[in-house]
Amino acid sequence: MCAAGCRILFPADELSVMGIVEVVSHLPNIFRRFRQLKRVLLDPVPPSLLILIDFPDFNLRLAKVAKAAGIPVLYYISPKVWAWRSGRAKVIAERVDRLALIFPFEPQIYAPLGVSAEYVGNPLLDEFIQNQPQGLLRSKLGIGADEQVIGIFPGSRNSELEHILDVLVATAELLHAKKPAAKFLLPVAPSLSRNLLEQRFSTTKLPIFIVEENIYEVATACDAVLTVSGTVTLQLTLVGTPLAILYKVAPLSYRIGKHLIKIKYIGLPNIVAGRRIVQEFIQDAAEPTAMGGEILRLLDDQDYIETMQQDLKEVRQSLGGPGCSVRVSSIAAEMSA
Repeated sequence: MCAAGCRILFPADELSVMGIVEVVSHLPNIFRRFRQLKRVLLDPVPPSLLILIDFPDFNLRLAKVAKAAGIPVLYYISPKVWAWRSGRAKVIAERVDRLALIFPFEPQIYAPLGVSAEYVGNPLLDEFIQNQPQGLLRSKLGIGADEQVIGIFPGSRNSELEHILDVLVATAELLHAKKPAAKFLLPVAPSLSRNLLEQRFSTTKLPIFIVEENIYEVATACDAVLTVSGTVTLQLTLVGTPLAILYKVAPLSYRIGKHLIKIKYIGLPNIVAGRRIVQEFIQDAAEPTAMGGEILRLLDDQDYIETMQQDLKEVRQSLGGPGCSVRVSSIAAEMSA
């Protein structure tokens, strides 16, 4: 965004926190940033359009300020009202002028509420390059075409690492004991601490490559992946790499969330498919023996592998094609004209 000429008031990852309890320690900074943005909206020369992206509790309050100030509001990647706190849909309809939605099942949620809501495609399809050769990254790292490669994907939030890192390491060690010839790939998101990951894995004897390559390139190089929940699961779906999903947060966050979240699945491939096509290991179930067993099956059970790959392909097809960013920019230009 900087390269495109956007003036950044503060980095968005300041506000990126996973879990209910974890948010509490970040509240002072969240409130400070809200006041900063409110001043921008109430400036004598205000913006001609407010575009909101995800982060609902923060952004819906900004939308209320903008609405009162007469600033049109476009919400791109709207709150996941289909997952929890469905009552927010009515609030969104009251405070937002248009919704640009990224899942094909979302428009029907807003249809009865009288707000303009359309599926614009999924932004991941704009960045995804299909049919990348599997050997590209492998050859760069000196990994043979016939070697089995297991991905360990820790996501992009440092706040998650304290809850998942030990179990990821333990699962990888179990897999190494079962598959001593297999190699491991771990992609590091720009927001993660590479030093922390390197220090933790340096205490093991795992043949692991910690890399900063494009997530799709890493996924293509893997035969199976153990990943945290979140956007990365949909990125893996686009590639078609068989995967298993883990979700683990602070115990109190989980207990609270269990009563608030109203969906059957936590992984995006399963949510979009409307059924379980990928195994999920949630909280106490996220333990090495179970997760390791699933990854072994994804490496060795050919019928199981092919079934999952076909299911992932169907999810990818249901999302449509690229062009999401063009559609959203067209809506934004129309609203700010």
